[in-house]
Amino acid sequence: QLNLVESGGGLVQPGESLRLSCTSLAFTLQSYTIGWFRQVPGKEREGVSYINNSGDTEYADSVKGRFTISRDDSKNMVYLQMNSLKPEDTAIYYCGASTFHYALLRVASFGSWGQGTQVTVSS
Repeated sequence: QLNLVESGGGLVQPGESLRLSCTSLAFTLQSYTIGWFRQVPGKEREGVSYINNSGDTEYADSVKGRFTISRDDSKNMVYLQMNSLKPEDTAIYYCGASTFHYALLRVASFGSWGQGTQVTVSS
């Protein structure tokens, strides 16, 4: 368990931006592929994006062109910059870790989930 911790969620209006952060207080993330997932109550957790330790990235079609994932290994952080937010982006956002260099953007490929951070997009 990497004890991942997410932060940066909040309440914003449609079209606004948020930046989520993911870190581990006890472990270095440098060796791991880190993914962002989101979940709405009553629905399955879905993949949003991931980044591996080579900087390769993958995005869900629903967020391509609006979200950008990045990592700063010197700070042990992975970020998800979310622009042009829509009401349908409202969810609890989780980060997870994978040992796969080229992971599938699927829940089964990731683990060590954090507690999540709530993102609400509403006017």
